[in-house]
Amino acid sequence: MLILSNKIYLEGIAKDSGVRFGTSGARGLVSDMTDRVCWAYTTAFLQEVTPGAKRVVVGHDLRPSSPTIAQACATAIQAQGMDTVYAGSLPTPALAYYALQEQIPAIMVTGSHIPFDRNGIKFYTDKGEISKDHEVAITQAVVADAGVYSSAIELIPVAAPLDVYRERYQKFFPEGFLRGMRIGVYEHSSVARDFVTELLSQFGTEVISLGRTNNFVPIDTEAVSDEDQALGREWAKTHRLDALLSTDGDADRPLIGDETGRWLRGDVVGLLCAQYLGAHTVVTPVSCTTSIERCGAYTHVRRTKIGSPYVISAMEAAFAAGENSVVGFEANGGFLVGNTFERNSYKLDPLPTRDAILPMLALLALARERSVPLSALPASLPQRFTASDRIKEFPTERSQTLIANLAGSRQVVATILGDSYGDVVSQDETDGLRLTFATGQIIHLRPSGNAPELRCYVETDSEEQAKKLVKMTLDRVSIAGGI
Repeated sequence: MLILSNKIYLEGIAKDSGVRFGTSGARGLVSDMTDRVCWAYTTAFLQEVTPGAKRVVVGHDLRPSSPTIAQACATAIQAQGMDTVYAGSLPTPALAYYALQEQIPAIMVTGSHIPFDRNGIKFYTDKGEISKDHEVAITQAVVADAGVYSSAIELIPVAAPLDVYRERYQKFFPEGFLRGMRIGVYEHSSVARDFVTELLSQFGTEVISLGRTNNFVPIDTEAVSDEDQALGREWAKTHRLDALLSTDGDADRPLIGDETGRWLRGDVVGLLCAQYLGAHTVVTPVSCTTSIERCGAYTHVRRTKIGSPYVISAMEAAFAAGENSVVGFEANGGFLVGNTFERNSYKLDPLPTRDAILPMLALLALARERSVPLSALPASLPQRFTASDRIKEFPTERSQTLIANLAGSRQVVATILGDSYGDVVSQDETDGLRLTFATGQIIHLRPSGNAPELRCYVETDSEEQAKKLVKMTLDRVSIAGGI
């Protein structure tokens, strides 16, 4: 590690530990996220991004490693002469919202949906998520080596962050608007499991608790496992549910199931939530369904690379261009609100970071207003179907080589994918490689920004075909390797 004159170089920390920024925060193996590494990243953030702060709010998810990392973050905050507001375990968007209201920086310890042996740290300024430029500044920082990276600071959680987050929804949705509904909550190890149950109950719902565990479950809302799909169908039938709700580990991505237990795709959830709010401009990554354009509901649709920093940047560009009623969402369903919205005399404050609770409540409210079951909402949209999955333990370098070869040669495309897709009519390299074929099928490959995985997204006119194309594509890629 590069250490000179009692200084720590963050470039050396990133290189030696493997803990580095991905699409959402600094992440790495828990074994590599030592007190020193976490202290150094936090110190660099405070020094380079928020040097004038007096208070910093810190929270974490339910991973066993998260409280220890939070302790190292608090030690760094104290060393910079700042006070720690400890929020304890709570959803990432709750922490971010509180930081916006209080106009203070925030640090969230979470690995989101990534595997149990990994974790991460997300940083927020008093205006929201840090930018890619901020990430560069942190990575290039040089900080003084204090020699003490974790101390016995007593962290006593305060209730205010979760309280103001709850009030955001209580002010926007009518009292008792879900009265008479039976909703299952797949709790697993989500940090929002108690919060969701409490909020639904306050809106009049009968809540059925399902699948609660103290063992961490890495729920990926973009690639729901076969086991969780089967559980959804079984729970819906057994408990006669009107809906089924869950989130990923830190509750910034929703998982919403209809009355049959079928999990809705995240980009469809985002599209419907934007309709409920009456948004004029939608910002969304290139991987999301083209139904967004085809439905004709929005004045502007802006496409970005995958990752909330890119969505936020494009939302800011939309405001700069004079656009209004701006929202963003990703294929994982995480929903961002750029400005204040008003609906039926109720106001919703901005929250420009991924949120799981708003889309849950918005879709339930939309179904109630239309007097239809939840399953009827996607059926009202242009019928394009998407599916996605991933190959785990697929090194990023191997993904990049594969994608470069596919992008540079139609012969390589034909060799790996075969000729059943037809000719390629266009390709988009905004993020990875997105190929559109003459058949109307779309295949999108990209390396994950959070883990050594290759992700595949498919869009076509048939749900069954979309699932088959994802499997066939990943099978062929696995055989071809990094050809």
